[in-house]
Amino acid sequence: LNALEYQAVRGVKISQESAQQLGKNAAEADVWLTIHGPYYINLSSESKDTINASKQRLIESLKAAQWMGAHAVVFHPGYYGSYTQEEALKMCINAMKEVLEEAKSLGITNVYLAPETTGKTTQVGSLDEIIEMCLKLENVIPTIDWAHIHAREQGSLNTINDYAAILDKLESKLGTDYVKNLHCHFSKIEFGKGGEKEHHTLDEEQFGPDFRLLAKVLVERGIEPVIISESPILDKDAIKMKNIFEEIKESTSRKKAKKR
Repeated sequence: LNALEYQAVRGVKISQESAQQLGKNAAEADVWLTIHGPYYINLSSESKDTINASKQRLIESLKAAQWMGAHAVVFHPGYYGSYTQEEALKMCINAMKEVLEEAKSLGITNVYLAPETTGKTTQVGSLDEIIEMCLKLENVIPTIDWAHIHAREQGSLNTINDYAAILDKLESKLGTDYVKNLHCHFSKIEFGKGGEKEHHTLDEEQFGPDFRLLAKVLVERGIEPVIISESPILDKDAIKMKNIFEEIKESTSRKKAKKR
């Protein structure tokens, strides 16, 4: 959790100088950087202008990421609209391919595109769709938003096995390295028939999913991913998650030591 996701959700407005300074400060503090690209990206729009503008926003995000030494650009790929899920996914993959080709021509090869699992059933971004993007394209890694998966699948994360099944699927489809270096988002979430409604704090126990269950399965498997807090109280819940993770890690190592 020693990480920061720079929020460019309303557009990439940071100057090159400011981005480089942010990167310098992060490196000195040993903080892992990523960028969350603008919300108004739709790579599967019926409008070619919208797709082109979306691709440009991703390019601007990749440029800023390179300036600050950020590892990846996280983004929501698009919406199904009037297309089938297969058609919309194919459009997103084609647009991402073009973005990566342009990025390469600009000398940006060390920043990943990191499409995020999305919380609404109208959005491209089921777990399987994100995996397919990673399989079809180089320089693409998944962002696993656990709350979004929980909401999109109508409250699917209730046991350690539910979390483990997702990690198993990622490992079998993409490989161990993708899981060992996983980029995640976490918060509690409220959902309805269409999926995500609102993010909530860890203290709001009437909502899921449960961070302790995720922490347990991660510790059991020796995985220490980047986990970004998406809670309404970002920093407080980030500290809380870090403490829970460390507490479970210590407790597990004590149990293992006793068995020896």
